Amino acid sequence: MNELVKTRIHKPDKNLTRRLAIEVAGICINVLLAFICHYFHLPLYMDTIGTILVASIAGALPGIVTAVATSFFCSFFNQYSLYYVLIGVLIAICVSSYVRKEKYKKKSTSVLLIMLLAFIGGGVGTLFQWLLLGGPQFEDVAQSARIMAGSSNIGYFMCATLLNIVLNLLDKTASIVIAFMIIRLMPKDTVNEIWFSSWKQNPLTNEEVDDINRQSRKGGIHSLRIRIIVLLSFAMVMLTIIMATISINLQFENTRKEYTINALNAAKFAASEVDADMINEYLENGRQTPGYEETLDILEKIRSNSNGVEYLYVVKIRQDGCYFVFDVDNLEENVMGNDPGTRVEVEEAFQAQMDALLKGEEIEPIESNDTFGWLLTAYYPVRDAKGKTVAYAGADVSMSYLAGYVREYGQKTLMVFSGFFILILGYGLWVSGHYLIYPIGSMAHSVEAFMIGSEDQEHLDENVRKLGSLGINTGDEVEKLYKAMCGMAKSTAEQLREIRYYADATAKMQNGLIITMADMVENRDSDTGAHIQKTAAYVRIILEGLKKHGYYTEKLTDKYIADVEMSAPLHDVGKINISDAILNKPGKLTDEEFAIMKTHTTAGKKIMEQAISTVNGENYLKEARNMAAYHHERWDGKGYPEGLKGQTIPLSARVMAIADVFDALTSPRVYKPAFPLEKALEIIEEGSGAHFDPKCVEVFMESLPQVKLILKKYHDIG
Repeated sequence: MNELVKTRIHKPDKNLTRRLAIEVAGICINVLLAFICHYFHLPLYMDTIGTILVASIAGALPGIVTAVATSFFCSFFNQYSLYYVLIGVLIAICVSSYVRKEKYKKKSTSVLLIMLLAFIGGGVGTLFQWLLLGGPQFEDVAQSARIMAGSSNIGYFMCATLLNIVLNLLDKTASIVIAFMIIRLMPKDTVNEIWFSSWKQNPLTNEEVDDINRQSRKGGIHSLRIRIIVLLSFAMVMLTIIMATISINLQFENTRKEYTINALNAAKFAASEVDADMINEYLENGRQTPGYEETLDILEKIRSNSNGVEYLYVVKIRQDGCYFVFDVDNLEENVMGNDPGTRVEVEEAFQAQMDALLKGEEIEPIESNDTFGWLLTAYYPVRDAKGKTVAYAGADVSMSYLAGYVREYGQKTLMVFSGFFILILGYGLWVSGHYLIYPIGSMAHSVEAFMIGSEDQEHLDENVRKLGSLGINTGDEVEKLYKAMCGMAKSTAEQLREIRYYADATAKMQNGLIITMADMVENRDSDTGAHIQKTAAYVRIILEGLKKHGYYTEKLTDKYIADVEMSAPLHDVGKINISDAILNKPGKLTDEEFAIMKTHTTAGKKIMEQAISTVNGENYLKEARNMAAYHHERWDGKGYPEGLKGQTIPLSARVMAIADVFDALTSPRVYKPAFPLEKALEIIEEGSGAHFDPKCVEVFMESLPQVKLILKKYHDIG
């Protein structure tokens, strides 16, 4: 996917149409193949080929949409399809991640993908089948699992799971192969354009996406991505809980009402089928009474045909308790069955209605949780020909059974919600990613590069072009921010270009002034031909050598080296105060004359300090002051003017000390000829640790090829 040129022209309408067409095609493929498998009772599903195809071409969200829509349409011929929506959603996410990370380039990862999809389809699918059906969905799988469980120590559930995983290996292998064959037949450019059609900017490479995600993770819980995920997850969890709670409560109440009506109707029907005039005889003679068994059979049929009614009976209410006349549970040899005439105590829940029951009045259904468990009981009077209540027909609904039914309903609801939960969460993450995270992350990355590269105009211009090439078109405040940043970056780059132009002009003027000042001094000295050029060159050689070795790294920045090299010609500026008689004396100076000559260091320091105060203390002038004042100091502290020692001597002055002495040794003077190179180097090396900084001497000696080039260049001049 990284092969797509990022600066391509967007065709959002065309690509959106293609993506929608791919989704519709994927849904149709899934539903058609699923219907064929369902119609022929094949132990396969084949309802994920389209999902894999769409997720591979268009990404996770379209794949999730395809999976959810497939489950919805398949539910018209397979009532359980909608409950498996989570499996299709997970498959879409796995395949999309696999394609985005380009793992398909390795065969081993393709095998791992098939195994993962088989585990999702088989493992999670078996768990859902157990929750929905209490066992495998396909009878062939159930029978095979029973045989495996009977011939091994593996449980029935595990055997069914293994069988489902094996079947899903076949299913998902075929699905992957078919989907990828279809992709191979499609034009590569079309596939790439569909994959990137959701971007609201020029697409980022995988590396850029991963970098933005990595930077987002560094922000921890304070990152925008995490906040959006937490917000969406919290909203979806709360919505799911609220919707599920409302749905379950409504289902419970509706089912309770339905079962209450069923119980009341069953009691009425039973009361109409019992011969009221025979009640006392039934109590005395029980099953021996003519017509008893026939009536009991009728009551059993009423009970079995009344949805939700678990117990149906006829009792006679007396002051001392309830006396059973009929109890259909006797037919099932239930432990709570009661023979005719059996007396039981009136439960606490019915005590408040005893007066009405003894009077033979109708009562409202009663919910109780006593001897016989959690029940909802509906009583209806059994009246004789005179309208007198002689007994009551009772119908019990087990509230525990009802609660279990509602729990099962809740499980199904959550199973359906799970897929839609991920769909909405995925859509939220997609919107936040393409409209916020990636555009803002791209802008932040470009601005950081813009700031880092601000020292170099070429890099600055390149970063402005990169910022402009993002092509963010979200159509909202983010796009407005992007356009404002592009304008600001372009304006800043132009301003910096102008500033650099004027800075370069100023620097050239400053360099010219420095060289002019140095020449004024040098021209007064008849023996220092090209001295300032050679010493400046030696200074740069030594400074670059120190940097290469990693010496004085905290000091040796590129700017520092440039400042020292630029101000090196001013190291002898103090000689302007020395008279020509002393400066150009052909013989050795007297002690008094040498004392005057040494004052050129303090004079140079004073001149440069006055210049510094005039130009607000530019760095190169500070180093010019240091070299003018201290280039005659010695490492052992025996130099002048202040007798500084070791690293208390400014680094620029220590470097200039070597450059100045070496040039003096290798250049002719009115009072001496030029020393041979070998002799001059010997003197420099002997001065290491005494006159000169040992590190400076070390790098100077290692740079002899460059030093010789300088000598050769200025030999004719000298």
